Amino acid sequence: MRRGRGDLINAALPDEVLMDIFARVESKSGRDACSLVCRRWLRLERASRRAVRIGASGTADRVVRCLVRRFSGLRDVFFNERLPVSASPPRSPPLANANCGISSETEELESESSSLSDAGLVVLAEWCTQLEKLSLIWCSNITSMGLKSVAQKCMALKSLDVQGCYIGDNGLIAIGDYCKKLEDLNLRFCEGLTDSGLIGLVRGCGKSIKTLGVAACTWITDMSLEAVGSHCPSLEVLSLDSEIIKNKGILSVASQCPALKVLRLQCISATDDALLAIGSNCASLEFLALNSFQKFTDRGLSAIGHGCKRLKNLTLSDCYFLSDKSLLAIASGCSELTHLEVNGCTNISTFGVESIGRSCPKLLELGLLYCQRIGNSALAEIGRGCSLLQALHLVDCFSIGDDAMASIAHGCRNLRKLHVRRCYEIGNRGIISVGTHCRYLTDLSVQFCDRVGDSSLIAIGEGCPLQRLNVSGCHQITDIGLAAIARGCPSLVYLDISVLQSLGDMALAELGEGCPELRDIVMSHCPKISDVGLTHLVKGCALLQSLQIVYCPGITSAGVATIVSGCAAIRKVLVEKWKVSARTKRKAASVLSFLCVDL
Repeated sequence: MRRGRGDLINAALPDEVLMDIFARVESKSGRDACSLVCRRWLRLERASRRAVRIGASGTADRVVRCLVRRFSGLRDVFFNERLPVSASPPRSPPLANANCGISSETEELESESSSLSDAGLVVLAEWCTQLEKLSLIWCSNITSMGLKSVAQKCMALKSLDVQGCYIGDNGLIAIGDYCKKLEDLNLRFCEGLTDSGLIGLVRGCGKSIKTLGVAACTWITDMSLEAVGSHCPSLEVLSLDSEIIKNKGILSVASQCPALKVLRLQCISATDDALLAIGSNCASLEFLALNSFQKFTDRGLSAIGHGCKRLKNLTLSDCYFLSDKSLLAIASGCSELTHLEVNGCTNISTFGVESIGRSCPKLLELGLLYCQRIGNSALAEIGRGCSLLQALHLVDCFSIGDDAMASIAHGCRNLRKLHVRRCYEIGNRGIISVGTHCRYLTDLSVQFCDRVGDSSLIAIGEGCPLQRLNVSGCHQITDIGLAAIARGCPSLVYLDISVLQSLGDMALAELGEGCPELRDIVMSHCPKISDVGLTHLVKGCALLQSLQIVYCPGITSAGVATIVSGCAAIRKVLVEKWKVSARTKRKAASVLSFLCVDL
């Protein structure tokens, strides 16, 4: 930077160029380092900051005053009062989650504790007039008065999230009157709102609204959705969860919002007529999630298949009256489908999934959850027709076994993620086939698949570059299988080996030697693991951040002390309270969590 006594950088570069450089530094630690070079860099780096996140640390209003004085260029402010102090790194200053780098006022701020109030919002609005994105998550003390101050001062606002805030109608109407650029609005769990507030907002700024989320708003009815349909022609994303809204509101949005691309619905009072309108009018629809629908049938979903040719992502959850006819209609009409999840739709069987395999060659992700009528031939057809498949999720699919896994392994060699839970017919033969043929697999979970043993892990260790592994409840797995993973998967970062009765210290020693990248380990209910194994693990896994070791009788207070003293990056240790010594509590109270206080 210097040649002799000359400061080449500061002399040659104007403020604007330095600020642009600071804005391109992605990490907070890097920006903090820049701010320490000299006073000019500190001033410019502060002015270039655009985003802050604030949790429930200190007195929120005073934190806001500190922030706006130091960072005058804020565009994105995020509050979440359900984020605890421990959400930030435990050994960093309590205000670190605000990204402000302030520590001198820490003790004073922590001496009081209160929620963000309207006074804090007034200060924010006065100083941050160019604010574009504001998130107020579960800020229970915010009222219409605070929201009005934001509306009047921050007219460039584009995104507003007031999830869990008990704001009234007047504040929302003010946003509509002043914030004509508003594009994204989240009103989930805003219990104080009525139709008057939402109707007033869309009448004021509905033309710019692209994304709207409404959930558990007791007083929002079809009248609001009719207004959305009338005033929001650019609406692209709608998330709606309501027991009150019926067909009328959905029909209005479907018929008057031609740009709609994403639709998430959980409206138990809606019927086939709503889906018929969506299929007839929403030709641009790409993402559809239907949850807990009890009044529509194959007739409604068939309309989606016939009309929404661009559909790429479909989720069907707890839709009890759908049958294979629905999936056949989707397969026939939506050849661009890339993601499909069928969850708890008890009338869908093998034939429906087979139709997807035959007609949707672009499928990338498939989830079959609690689908007990789907058998091996369904996945055989997926293996033959969906060679691009990258992720497969199976939960409680009791009729799917090794033949299905072998079909997937042979046909879907791009598979990256395989999650299987409580599929008791899947065993070593199927998983060995995956390890042999799926050379890109990085994420494997076979929870409580009690036919999976060491030979499966040996094949996976030899063939797959795993980064995440969950074998909890696979009681046939021993040290031999984990040793194969440790030797073959050096990039492993997450491991769940809980409820493995035969696993011992040798496995931990192998992991410590072979998996230096490990960050998160769950190994509860492992009776043969002891302090000796933990010592070997800690020596090799210097990056370890979280560890769960409850119900491991061989682990004592000495083992817990080894973890907190030997892992500089540790953030969370879940253990029985009685296993932690007083000295360890004093040294690492912020990283300790207790499952059962009274044990």
